[in-house]
Amino acid sequence: MNYGEIKKVDIANGTGVRVSLFVSGCTHHCKGCFNPETWNFDYGNKYTKETEQSIIDALSPSYIEGLSLLGGEPFEPQNQPTLLGLLKRIRKELPTKNVWCYSGYTFEELSGKKESRAFTENTLEMLSLIDVLVDGEFVEELKDISLKFRGSSNQRIIDVKEELAKE
Repeated sequence: MNYGEIKKVDIANGTGVRVSLFVSGCTHHCKGCFNPETWNFDYGNKYTKETEQSIIDALSPSYIEGLSLLGGEPFEPQNQPTLLGLLKRIRKELPTKNVWCYSGYTFEELSGKKESRAFTENTLEMLSLIDVLVDGEFVEELKDISLKFRGSSNQRIIDVKEELAKE
């Protein structure tokens, strides 16, 4: 997996002060995307064990609330195995940190309720390790800069644990 950027202090992509990982690779190609360079799976830097350790280190201070996964698309099938490993490590080593994930796929697609190319053997476990999912493709015609943590009004902010518990 490649990544485009790691922001070690980010206040725009979730609550509190966060570390944000912008992964590479996205097949949605939303019109008006703020990060189109990350559509390419080869964009940016190779994700390595050193990269992962730098993320863990950046998450460690008490003032950091958690991790945000963005892209590109974290739930592209090619990205899921690497991110699943990172999420497992965070839950084990930093259990008080929360995880936000931004995905163009909907919760229904990721939870297997609706057919999706993103649904793999890793998807449900990865989803279970995420606290908040901002789902749905960015739709330029529904862009609304007054929305908190979303770019367009079709996108939802979902408490993943609560939604999974309903099932």
